[in-house]
Amino acid sequence: MKPAFVETSNVRQFYGALKRVNERGAIEACMVVVDGKPGLGKTTTLSRWVTQTGSIYLRAQKGWDYSWFIQEILTELSVDAKSIRGKRERFARVLDELANRAERAAFEDKTFGLVIDEADLVSNRGEIMEAIRGISDLRFLPTILVGMGSLRDNLRRFPQIESRAPNKVAFQPATLDDAKALVSGRCEVPVASDLVEFVWRVSKGFNREILEAIAHIERFGLRFDPGSAGITIADMAGQVIMNDRTSGKPIIIPGAA
Repeated sequence: MKPAFVETSNVRQFYGALKRVNERGAIEACMVVVDGKPGLGKTTTLSRWVTQTGSIYLRAQKGWDYSWFIQEILTELSVDAKSIRGKRERFARVLDELANRAERAAFEDKTFGLVIDEADLVSNRGEIMEAIRGISDLRFLPTILVGMGSLRDNLRRFPQIESRAPNKVAFQPATLDDAKALVSGRCEVPVASDLVEFVWRVSKGFNREILEAIAHIERFGLRFDPGSAGITIADMAGQVIMNDRTSGKPIIIPGAA
């Protein structure tokens, strides 16, 4: 599979939200909420942005408390937390390190930020959420909270935080054009439009399933000589294209009627 990154409509929405943060009027309104069901490309999109900008990426854990959260940030910043005594001192060091990173990024005309994936797991924990707000407020640091379902509802419990996140991006299932772009950009073999549309339909627009289908198509295509239009539904009749995410059962391409 080609290692290309494909810009889908969800990706464009995300970058649009970042642009609005950079152009914001209220300087403290620098949080972005990204949510959507698993398999829609959130983590892939955020991981690429983190790599491009040198930002900090954390994946929240179910057992996180305030101390563990601060420890994780210091670790990602390559700071030895053992040498820093006291809760206040550790928080101050986090702020200083993030400010230094943000300043260096600004010199390179990049937007440095903090990404917290799986934020649903901690979005109902007041001390952690207040720490996130403190980091974001004190350095006006773009802070991206990524969740799957309960994040928006939980943020309503913290109006002082929710008000700082006017930019919200809900990742939606891929459109047909998104599916065409993903297949064209990632698949090593040519694929006919009827097969692309079939993949889009049975995948229900989930990137994860579309990529799974591409892998099946490639394996088939490497031992098959497709026509000028690419591999068709008829060519792959009877072949497994992906697994159904609900039942776990394989989805098989139907034969001719």
